[in-house]
Amino acid sequence: MATKATAPNTTAGIGKSSGWVRTVVLAVITLVALSPILVIFGLALRPRLYSEATGPTLSTFVYVLRNTDILVWLKNSLVVSVIASCLSLFVAAPAGYVLSRARGSAVSLYSMLIFVIQSFPVVVFIIPLFIMLSRIGLVDTLSGVSIIYVASSVSVACWMMAAYFDGIPTDLEEAAWIDGCTVFGAFLRIVLPNSLPGILSTAIYGFLVAWNDYLVALVFLRTDSRFTLPVGLQTFFQQNQTDWGPVMACAVIMLAPPVIIFALLNRFFSIGGIGGSLAGR
Repeated sequence: MATKATAPNTTAGIGKSSGWVRTVVLAVITLVALSPILVIFGLALRPRLYSEATGPTLSTFVYVLRNTDILVWLKNSLVVSVIASCLSLFVAAPAGYVLSRARGSAVSLYSMLIFVIQSFPVVVFIIPLFIMLSRIGLVDTLSGVSIIYVASSVSVACWMMAAYFDGIPTDLEEAAWIDGCTVFGAFLRIVLPNSLPGILSTAIYGFLVAWNDYLVALVFLRTDSRFTLPVGLQTFFQQNQTDWGPVMACAVIMLAPPVIIFALLNRFFSIGGIGGSLAGR
């Protein structure tokens, strides 16, 4: 009795091969993306000029912490970044809710105005802002640069919050209204608690805008004790020679707070609560 020959199963082999190819490609892309960070860590751990050490060492970090004002600059950067993040979120949350829920020509005009303002680079406003802040005594102050950072980030923050509010069903708010909540009460008790991922994303965006800024801080801050980290970092560059060890050590210190913040908040980036809120409907 003749038996029917079975064709070899090549689909599984092709799938495994393509999986390995994707893995290799992603690994190469990841390595290329992380290579600048690896170089920064390598230079930060390298012995300083005229040092007797021959291998990786933390002496550069010790030197930077003991002999420079980096802790002052770190504190200043944290202060302005936290202020800018909180204030931009305080403005963007209700403004984004209006953009998401309200309809009308006034809202459309407001939305277009936000887009137009955000399309201008900050450098266009540097001179007018400097003149205005100098008249009210806010030049060379952390309060002055914090105000500029809030203005720089609030437009995008409004769009981010509006985009997240669009994904929250209005059924939740209608149920709260039936139970006696006002519009603002439903916003506080229903919408905001279900918007935690969007709130955190917007807050992190505002934090990074202020944390990484160099131009505004360079123009408006004049005193060493008020420098933020990006401006303080330039003091390590000399005309004829640069000791790259302290520069990269400061860069590593500057990388640490955003990474720590994201690591701590990463577990809150979940939208499962919205689906649970509508269970049983």
